[in-house]
Amino acid sequence: MEIRIANEDDIDLIATYDRHISGGEIANLVKLLRVYIAEDGGNFVGWLRYNLFWDNTPFMNMLFCLDGQRGKGYGKKIVERWENDMKNKGYKFVLTSTQSDEYAQHFYIKLGYKVIGGILPDGESYEVILYKSL
Repeated sequence: MEIRIANEDDIDLIATYDRHISGGEIANLVKLLRVYIAEDGGNFVGWLRYNLFWDNTPFMNMLFCLDGQRGKGYGKKIVERWENDMKNKGYKFVLTSTQSDEYAQHFYIKLGYKVIGGILPDGESYEVILYKSL
């Protein structure tokens, strides 16, 4: 398994799967080196993208493994790589969030994240905010 920083050649591939943001925003994040790609045997299996909350705190906006690739440890490995990179950049903690009705919160808790609050957007499920000290 290989985890690497995405490059311009990956933008269209990511945009095929990531329908939460525009292709232009994916391109911006790739230029900022804020997208990670997970591959196994040269095959794309998932990605992680992040931004900076409050312009100073790494916030994982998206972690996604393709159907058929979940439960194989890819998500854990890509998160660990990202956390290590953030620590090496001098960050003391990271954040992420997930909807309360999704399994992801249990995944993050297993990785050492703690629930620190949440928000309830109109018409949406409760969004759980998670924190991890690095």
